[in-house]
Amino acid sequence: MTSSVVHTWRLLKWGRILARHGALRGIERDPNTPPRLRRLVKLARVGARVPAVPRYADAFQAIGPAAIKLGQTLATRPDLVGEEAAHDLMRLQDALPPLPFETIRRAVEAGLGKPIAAMFLEFDEEPVGAASIAQVHRAVTLDGRQVAVKVLRPRVEEEFTQAIDTYQWAAAQTEAMGGEFARLRPRLVIETFKRWTSRELDLRREAASASELAEAMRAEPDYMVPAIDWQRTSGTVLTLEWIDGVKLSHRDRLIAAGHDPKKLATTLINAFLRQAISEGFFHADMHQGNLFATRDGRIAAIDFGIMGRIDRRARVWLAEILYGLITGNYKRVAEIHFEAQYVPAHHNVAEFATALRAVGEPMRGLPVKDMSVGMMLDGLFRITRDFDMQTQPHLLLLQKTMVMVEGVATSLDPDINMWDAAAPFIREWIRTELGPEAAVADRIITDLRTLARLPDLVRRIEARYPAAGGAPPAPPLKEIQVVRLGGGWRYVAVAVLSAAMAVAATWLLLR
Repeated sequence: MTSSVVHTWRLLKWGRILARHGALRGIERDPNTPPRLRRLVKLARVGARVPAVPRYADAFQAIGPAAIKLGQTLATRPDLVGEEAAHDLMRLQDALPPLPFETIRRAVEAGLGKPIAAMFLEFDEEPVGAASIAQVHRAVTLDGRQVAVKVLRPRVEEEFTQAIDTYQWAAAQTEAMGGEFARLRPRLVIETFKRWTSRELDLRREAASASELAEAMRAEPDYMVPAIDWQRTSGTVLTLEWIDGVKLSHRDRLIAAGHDPKKLATTLINAFLRQAISEGFFHADMHQGNLFATRDGRIAAIDFGIMGRIDRRARVWLAEILYGLITGNYKRVAEIHFEAQYVPAHHNVAEFATALRAVGEPMRGLPVKDMSVGMMLDGLFRITRDFDMQTQPHLLLLQKTMVMVEGVATSLDPDINMWDAAAPFIREWIRTELGPEAAVADRIITDLRTLARLPDLVRRIEARYPAAGGAPPAPPLKEIQVVRLGGGWRYVAVAVLSAAMAVAATWLLLR
């Protein structure tokens, strides 16, 4: 177990880097920051040239690969780090200098257990991308298929394990301070980050996520997920179909290649809504660098290390919340929050409904094209502090992805609106999930499941109350205190007499 001294030294070193980039200014000025923490922050910036505008993303990049990933996680938590910091952290592109090819060669051969020549006809030495966890090379298989090979950086697991260990320690110390820090649950933030990282550090998990998403998206023919080459995939090497297309970040190139940006934007929105609302399993890193337009007009996604998952109950709640905010039924939205236990029961439903009205009414006065899902969710989460709402990581991840998708779609088509583009899909989903047909279907499924449990229930009743004529159940045995023997001849005599009586009783029974 790492000592507190080591954790403290790491935190002081990282804190100094953050201070030099002005990234601790928000913590220092926040009135909710505990005095002890504020003193430590002031100490960290002593003698440092603090820039006028904080550079959060630059600070995390300077600390190292694990910090880059943590920064990407904190970008989904504006309630924890503030709007300004969260927006700046979204600049993190996860780019690092590439490793020498000989290092990559050894990693590929160790991961797959064979020489590169035995698996690939060609293997480009220059990477097409280098990130904190892995780098990607283009290759050709022995049967002539173009593939992308993602290789985990050597010793990256050890580095991340050490960093996460310190993050967990720091989060525990912070949460123990109570107050606002306890409500924001920093330990849960780090635990979520740890789960994401563990998935990314095992490339078989990423491959499985891509495979699952591909199956879920069969109903969206204009959205594709590259096929996994399982024979050339291991925990440290991921081989998948090569995507030949134009990144959605290059609008001019898309138009020059004959693509329709408006159609691509609509496809992207519908694909995301199907993933998040219909399937409950979504690509949670849908920035422009991970999305391509293929030659046949489809959108292809890559990098499935961060995936979001929402169960059906949460999706129904989310749909009702969004629908209630749009239609102005704030009382129902407030009731949903209390039913879902997002708001503690000691608060007043009517007061919470009034706070929701402050979020929804300004947007109801806007034209439909100016209504933003991201703005609506952002306003919704702003009131969490006043009502002691503990953070829900799965909903925050969904919010971050919604904002990201909306931003990409708007860059493709400045006039697009998520509501207009997705109206047919949303109406159909609400009808099937919240309408009378859905209620009847849910009741039938519940009743059938109850009927299926009846045989097991009958068997348990029979085991507890057997039929007449059968052997009666054994009576409960009386608890007898055990007396420790030893210390005198009297105890020895009692033991010998008891043994003799037991032998005699056995002899009489067997006669």
